[in-house]
Amino acid sequence: GKGGDSISDEEWERFLREAEAGTQGAPEEPSARARMVARRLREEPGPPEGWRTHQPVRRRRSKGWYAVGVLVAAGLLVVALAPARVAGWLGGGDGDDAPLAAESHRPDEPPATDAAAQLPTLKEPFRGSPAARWADGTAGITLPAARATGWMSKEQVAQALKHSRDFLSGSSLDPGVLRGERPRKAIALINPEQEDVQDYLTTAFRAPSRENDPLLLFSRFEKSKVRLAGDVVKTRGRITYREGERGAVEVTTDVTYVYPVVRAAGGSDEVARTIVRREVVMSWDDPAKVITKAGTFSLVSYRSDTANGGCDNLTGYYIPEFSADSATSGPGDGREVDPYDRSDSMDERVGESDDEGCGTASRT
Repeated sequence: GKGGDSISDEEWERFLREAEAGTQGAPEEPSARARMVARRLREEPGPPEGWRTHQPVRRRRSKGWYAVGVLVAAGLLVVALAPARVAGWLGGGDGDDAPLAAESHRPDEPPATDAAAQLPTLKEPFRGSPAARWADGTAGITLPAARATGWMSKEQVAQALKHSRDFLSGSSLDPGVLRGERPRKAIALINPEQEDVQDYLTTAFRAPSRENDPLLLFSRFEKSKVRLAGDVVKTRGRITYREGERGAVEVTTDVTYVYPVVRAAGGSDEVARTIVRREVVMSWDDPAKVITKAGTFSLVSYRSDTANGGCDNLTGYYIPEFSADSATSGPGDGREVDPYDRSDSMDERVGESDDEGCGTASRT
């Protein structure tokens, strides 16, 4: 597999024996590593990667910055989504300024670039961006119809989907979290019995690193340096679900967030935009089979892809670039990427840029 040391034959055999025995006995601890191995058993031949092993992160530089994250909870390329389940656009309205209808499937192409030359302003922070036609906040995150799945009834699935969107709000839209505060509401929705993820959450905010980067899961800006231009974050994406391991309801979220920002210094009026596409896979586990806390989910995987957030940025905060910064930083050395393009899956986006240096965003 990619990115890490392979496990030994003895460990592999032990895992298979324990996995088989565990389906018959008491509830198990929700190890993210075990979830990753089980997923790889279904999707790929041969032994899996070790838990939390990964290729070195290579950040992408843009006209702001273009950054590609890694899967912390499951390693790169753990999630192999079927094409029918990958998000996309369904355009709405007859005019170029008409709001888009809710996302229902993957689009065939990126959005038009006709307005890209128009610069944003404090009054119109999304001017020149396809996000001008997107919905605000959680309104841009499409929820599917609920149906009985796995161990959950239709009503329970509906509640799980709502709480999944609550997590996205608490991790990527909450005003306090965007100012750099600890995402307490979002963290409260994560299964406290998932020890490897709890270790990550403890370390990521205290000592950010490539492996323990809070930006993979949370959106944060350093309030002493930048602030949001207004109070609106534009979003586009959707939530899907299926039956997962041991009858769990596995929820996949794939959402792009657009954050307009200005320098924190008084009198600043230049607007820059940071664009984050984040995929989070959650498992709402059957408490009869997995050790969990009611109302919480176990993380299966998470990763992000960011434009104008900082290249090789390990501060734990996005570092957007403004025009004066661009004049001195020079072009990136990787391929050009359109951060508004949702016609490719996250597997394709991350896989294609995996071995490059700092790339260039075609627009922000």
